[in-house]
Amino acid sequence: MSRSTPFDTLLVANRGEIACRVMRTARAMGLRTVAVYSDADANARHVREADEAIRLGPAAARESYLKVEAVVEAAQRSGASAIHPGYGFLSENGAFVEALEAAGIVFVGPPASAIAAMGDKSAAKARMANAGVPLVPGYHGDDQDDALLQAEADKIGYPVLLKASAGGGGKGMRVVESGEGFQAALDGCRRESQAAFGDQRMLIEKYLTQPRHVEVQVFCDSHGAGVYLFERDCSVQRRHQKVLEEAPAPGMSEGLRREMGEAAVRAAKEIGYVGAGTVEFLLDADGSFYFMEMNTRLQVEHPVTEMITGQDLVEWQLRVAMGEALPMAQEDLTITGHSFEARLYAEDPEQDFLPATGTLTRFAMDLEGAELDPARVRLDSGVATGDAVSMHYDPMLAKLIVHGNDRTQALATLNRALAALDVQGVVTNRAFLQRLATHPAFQACELDTRFIEKHEATLFAPKQYSIEEYAGAALVGLHQLARECESDSPWDRHDGFRLNAPHTIRIALCDPAHAQDDDDSEAVVVVEGTRERDDAAWHLTIGSETLTARLDPLEGDAVAITLNGHRRRLQARLVGEGSERNVVVIVDPRGETRLFWRRIDAIDHGRQEAESTLTAPMHGTVVALLVEPGARVEKGMPLMVMEAMKMEHTMAAPADGHVASFHFAAGDTVGQGDVLLDFAADE
Repeated sequence: MSRSTPFDTLLVANRGEIACRVMRTARAMGLRTVAVYSDADANARHVREADEAIRLGPAAARESYLKVEAVVEAAQRSGASAIHPGYGFLSENGAFVEALEAAGIVFVGPPASAIAAMGDKSAAKARMANAGVPLVPGYHGDDQDDALLQAEADKIGYPVLLKASAGGGGKGMRVVESGEGFQAALDGCRRESQAAFGDQRMLIEKYLTQPRHVEVQVFCDSHGAGVYLFERDCSVQRRHQKVLEEAPAPGMSEGLRREMGEAAVRAAKEIGYVGAGTVEFLLDADGSFYFMEMNTRLQVEHPVTEMITGQDLVEWQLRVAMGEALPMAQEDLTITGHSFEARLYAEDPEQDFLPATGTLTRFAMDLEGAELDPARVRLDSGVATGDAVSMHYDPMLAKLIVHGNDRTQALATLNRALAALDVQGVVTNRAFLQRLATHPAFQACELDTRFIEKHEATLFAPKQYSIEEYAGAALVGLHQLARECESDSPWDRHDGFRLNAPHTIRIALCDPAHAQDDDDSEAVVVVEGTRERDDAAWHLTIGSETLTARLDPLEGDAVAITLNGHRRRLQARLVGEGSERNVVVIVDPRGETRLFWRRIDAIDHGRQEAESTLTAPMHGTVVALLVEPGARVEKGMPLMVMEAMKMEHTMAAPADGHVASFHFAAGDTVGQGDVLLDFAADE
């Protein structure tokens, strides 16, 4: 089928939020949609929303979403005459594009030759130099001898960035600070690159210490036209993967914007590009910019560009794939307002961003309660309440996108929207996103790619709780335990407490991280009052202060808490298992508060001693054992490497001691909580 032939049925060769997002536009254009799925995704949201869905294979991506022949067969079975690849998986696989061309199926993306030109990052650098696009100093050669690579790194000067030549998305990438750590970093990068891309070739670049990551959205059609839809700042990253993105980039002059945009279009035209692509640059503090790579697909963060331009980039993709000309010329494109995107991941920032799995017991957003304009807030998600979060794929659950008249307004909207987002059942980075968005340096546009690392001390600082937070947590704990836990409710305890009689309750509250500590970190709240009338209030005493307090349940997990006449609406719930629902979570636009809740006037359940066993922090696969059984090790020494959700995680010795034995070998699959090895600490 030629590119100039319109199509009426679109297969989306992806999963999660991008599959749902592509199908949304396809339906609006009157196209029939076909989903594909693995066994792990049989009941996933993208499957439920498609007009038709076809199984590809087992849960492992290499046996399902990455299996070219299975995807082509699914298109043929369903009568789909076009395939949209989304991002990741087969989106930048030239062999896949060639297979579609042989089968007469339209690929919604660039030609295989363009993917090949940018997929090999070393060759791409040479072509960009020919096109007059600025490059970062580095080594992009074919000789991959270990000694030569280290010599090139020494020549460039540390720190250097090791990158998988065929890679993207932060896979197979390490910052190397000195020659001593080069070989270990190279070995790790090669393992990740082989697992993710089937290719161990590496390139080396000078690592700029304070660069911004600014990328330009480009679009080209099959008639030779090309435009740029301005830029996005994606500097806030963890593990080289973006967390917060915004458009336009703060502090950009019109001259620099035009210079970077025109360079991006030159890069695209150099390789005969067609469709949506993103040219990524490093922007140095002095205004110099350097080509980093080109992603030959739609980017995760494309919605912020849509927000400021008013254009649907997926619709542009589909129309260009049908052979149409670009919908707009460069002079017709304008910027309106400011937009942010926050990526919601199933991961635990407090545990070095370890991926999390589980079942979403609630996934909702209270726009009305947060008084947010639906036209200014967009939630692109691939999950819903009741869905399972698998260990097999990327941990991103959703993208929260907001728009404002300027950056300040957009940022305020982002904070309110994050507070209105209620996700339960799986640990997420939602609270961390709020800390990022409210950080003074972020608000002041002090951005670079090491933002999280630079501000780690404040982003992860122990929280200082206010009197209001302690009071709110005490009320929420009492109210929700009574509502949700019946026989385990404090109202049902045999200690004389009754709803309709005056009573005194003593509650201890502390940071959950210190719930097992035997110290004085707890705050004690004395609750006195009666609820025999609807308008009755509690009296709370915290230290030397006494407050008149009232809690009114609203819809869902929303509550209104009134303290001394000051009423605030917020999201509140208890988390934990069964009767041990003893952590209060309170969320409002200022951030998230988590407090361990314990009654100290009734049964004391005691404190469990913290264990020091080395267990699997998530489901995954053992990649390598780094020491021999019986080996003496020091605290912090790497012992073994696990892989989960396409990223490696190193398990380190918890103390000085020795490894008695390993319970698993390289290649074994482990479950969260499995004991990985027997470790004997020194006395």
